[in-house]
Amino acid sequence: MEKKDLFLQMNELENRLGGIHGELGLMKQLVKQLLEENKKLSIENQQLRDVLKRETSPKPEPVKSASAARRSSSPAGAASVTESAAADSGAVGEGYDNLARLYHEGFHICNVYYGHLRTEGDCLFCLSFLNK
Repeated sequence: MEKKDLFLQMNELENRLGGIHGELGLMKQLVKQLLEENKKLSIENQQLRDVLKRETSPKPEPVKSASAARRSSSPAGAASVTESAAADSGAVGEGYDNLARLYHEGFHICNVYYGHLRTEGDCLFCLSFLNK
């Protein structure tokens, strides 16, 4: 084997090793992305299981509150006015409660990331929205 052939063979081997190294780097990036996605989906899956468990668990019958009992014993006209005022204020409170529930289930409620899964703890935008 001549010196020139030996040098060409080593150069070809070096080029192939460089190509293999590049492929290995790409595969490493792909595995990293897949692991991150797997972790994100595992967290979301667990949160959905928790929500499903809460939704399907038997709920106790609501006990009639004292204010509701007073409303039912008041005259018909006064009851309808009281109930409509309670419904108006309840709608605002109910919406807030729904947003708070979504936030505690792990989803963003802020206008920046609304509906996305929170993976890095508390969101300052969401917390400021809840504190308004």
